[in-house]
Order: sequence, then structure tokens, then C-alpha cells
Amino acid sequence: MKTLALLFVTLLTTILSYGQDAETVTITVTIENVSNDQGKVLTALHTQDTFMKGGGIITLSEQAREGELTFVFENVVPGTYAIMTMHDENDNKRMDYETNGMPKESYGTSGNDMTMGPPSFESSKFEVANEDLQFNIRF
Repeated sequence: MKTLALLFVTLLTTILSYGQDAETVTITVTIENVSNDQGKVLTALHTQDTFMKGGGIITLSEQAREGELTFVFENVVPGTYAIMTMHDENDNKRMDYETNGMPKESYGTSGNDMTMGPPSFESSKFEVANEDLQFNIRF
């Protein structure tokens, strides 16, 4: 009887773990053109409610390294998201601006829309369904 109970628990655990994997995806983001090794590169996954309002629903950071950096967001549930990233050269965890309002630090979004003015959620958004996603964002 103990063997049967153990077998049942193992089977149930396996089924539940596969069920969770099917409901989430992995998003891999490669940041291109990091200009130097100073500070950190911050990359965040945002919903419409968090976009341009500070930290995202998941925020990752890595020591800056000239060239490319890769970030991986795991266990992302289906929905509409945008990615924002910035090279925080002085490691103060915020974007710094010139006196005329232009950013001093490199940044990018999942839409790679580098028009004048701040990025918008509409131009940066993407849908997460049931497949893993990859993005390249260029500073």
C-alpha cells in the first residue's frame, strides 16, 4: 500500500510540474551595443501599469560589459508586456538627464522605437502566449 501511495504522489507531482511549465514561457533579451564596463545594465519586464513608472514586474541587473549582455526572464505568464532597459553607468538605479531633458545614459525598449520623446507602451508592447520569445535591443 505504501508503494502504491508513493507511486500516486510521484505521478501527481510530475503531472502538476508539467502543467506549470506549459502555462509560462521564457523571454530572452540580448542587449547590443553596451558602450563600456561602468555601472550596471538594468532590464525590466513591464505591464502597461508599470511602464515608465519605475521598476517593472520583474527587474534584472548585470554588471555592464562592453558589447552584449543577455537577460533571461523565466516563468512569465501569458499577457501583454514591454521590456525597458538602461545602462545605469553611475549605478544610482535611475535614468540621468541633461539640463535640456535628453537622457545621459543609454536605453532601449522591446519595440526598438528610438523616436524623439519618451518611449510608449504601445510602441514597445508584445504578446506572451505559449512559446518562448527572444528580443534584441540596441542601445
